[in-house]
Formats: sequence, C-alpha cells, structure tokens
Amino acid sequence: MRARLFAAAAIALGVIALLVTTGAGADPYGSGALGRLAFAIKDGSGVSNIYSVRPDGDGLVRLTNTTAFDLCPDYSRDGRLITFCSNRSGSFQIWAMNADGSNVHMVTNGNRFIFPDYSPDASTIVFSGTAAATDVNQNVYGINSDGTGFKQLTTDGNNQYPTFSPDGRKIAFISDRTGVEQVWVMNADGSKQTQLSQSGVREDQVPDWSPDARKIAFAQGAVGSGRIWVMNADGSKPVQLTSGPGDDFGTAWSPDGRRIAFVRDFANGDRSVWTMNADGSDQQRLMPIPLTEYVPTWARSADNGYRND
Repeated sequence: MRARLFAAAAIALGVIALLVTTGAGADPYGSGALGRLAFAIKDGSGVSNIYSVRPDGDGLVRLTNTTAFDLCPDYSRDGRLITFCSNRSGSFQIWAMNADGSNVHMVTNGNRFIFPDYSPDASTIVFSGTAAATDVNQNVYGINSDGTGFKQLTTDGNNQYPTFSPDGRKIAFISDRTGVEQVWVMNADGSKQTQLSQSGVREDQVPDWSPDARKIAFAQGAVGSGRIWVMNADGSKPVQLTSGPGDDFGTAWSPDGRRIAFVRDFANGDRSVWTMNADGSDQQRLMPIPLTEYVPTWARSADNGYRND
C-alpha cells in the first residue's frame, strides 16, 4: 500500500512538473487582456501550492512552495498582488504575496481564517472564519492589507465567502441566518445586511460580482450536486448555468465579464478548474489533464508580471 501511495504521489508530481514552465514567447491574449488565472493544485503527497496559468491552459507557473496547504487565492484588481489562505504557520491564516510569488507574508493571526478577497484598491482584505477557538459560528472579517485594523463585520449565523463589489462599496457573502445558506449583501463597513437570494436551497462558494457589478455568480445545491447560477445584483432573475455531471462551485468572473471560471469535482480524483461563457455555453476544462484543483481567481495580465511569459 505504501508503495502505491508513493507511486501515486510521484506520478502527480511528475505530471505537474511537465506542465510547469518558466515561460518563453508572447501571451496569446495580448497586453492587458485576460492574462492569468491563479488556483491551488494538490499533488499526490497531499501538499497544495498556488499556480497561475493563461486562460488557454498554457504557461503554468508555480507561485508558492510549501509543505502545507496554500489555497483560495484572490488577485488584486490590478493583478499585482495575490492574497490567499494557508496553514503553513499551523492554523489557516490569510497571507499575501506579489503576483510572481515573491514577498510572501502573513496578514492575520487568529484561530482560523479562509477565502480572502481584496478591495478594489487592495487596501483592505475581507475573509471568513473564526477569530477565537471558542467561536461557535464563522463570521466575515476585514483587515487592512498591512495587518492592522482587524474588524468583525457580521454576527448572526454562519457567514462566509465575502467578495467586494467592483466599486468597493458593498460585500456579497453567504449566510445561513435565515435557516439555509443564501446570498447576502452588506455595505463595506458591515452595515445594512440584506438577503439577496430567496431560493430556499443551499447556496455556496463563492458569490462573485461581474465586472460591471450588474450580476452575481454563485453555487446552488447540495454538496456533491452543486450548480453554477447567476442573478442580477439585486437578487432578481436567477438563472442556472451548469447541469453536471459533477459538483460545480467556486465562481470567478473574467475581467471582461465574458466568461466564468469554476471548479467541477467528479468525486473520483478529477477536481478541475473549468471556464465557460457567461451564459453557460462553451464549458471547457482549463488544464489539459485531470488534477486536484481548487477555487480560482482571474486577473488581467498587463500588471501581474507575466505579460510576456
């Protein structure tokens, strides 16, 4: 059994190594276009690191090098920074780095924090988790990107997966305070918390605003059979975009609003990032082979250090 496990780990590491490139040649999407997605990949040894790749699946670059779990990255709007969650210090905390993987540093120091999201000017990071070991429910918190100004923004029920609106004035998040997880919205200071979706069906990671702030994408459905939906930013006109097979979740809009990235988990070791048009058509696997991949983020290439990789 141990030999099989080591063999599986070696195969996974070898496959990832074959895909990773130090890069040469022009970005086919051009200067300032839809340059890169970042997401975590888990290898056969159980370690996950953050990588970035172009939307055509080429130019995979490894950004972190840890023996723990680096997950849930989010690009700053200008593509220069990435914030992410990691348990490399023991418990999961919020970390940040330059988009090329340099200057890695820890931002929070609480009990357990995950799924960070930058404000449009990258001055603030919101995230969810528990500040103390005695906390019963998860909540949404905010902090200055330099680690100062920690603030709790929610109190009722379990509140998770916050994302800033494109203008930074509002935050969408998931809350179960009315009995089942639904999409909510609040002002960036935590005021005026309002339920948006009214499906009565479990909704999940990650509600993400379209770049024009007119729509919100999210996952809906039981664990194992989630589907990607979009609705207007006021909660009206929800539309289902995916229908399986697999469990779909973890949405991320492209910077031009034309495509949505998400994770599709077939529960057989194939858990991969996919992209599709914003109307649900043209669903495509991002990477050429099945890997264990986690929730993506999407940024333009002009300012993230990989314009000509």
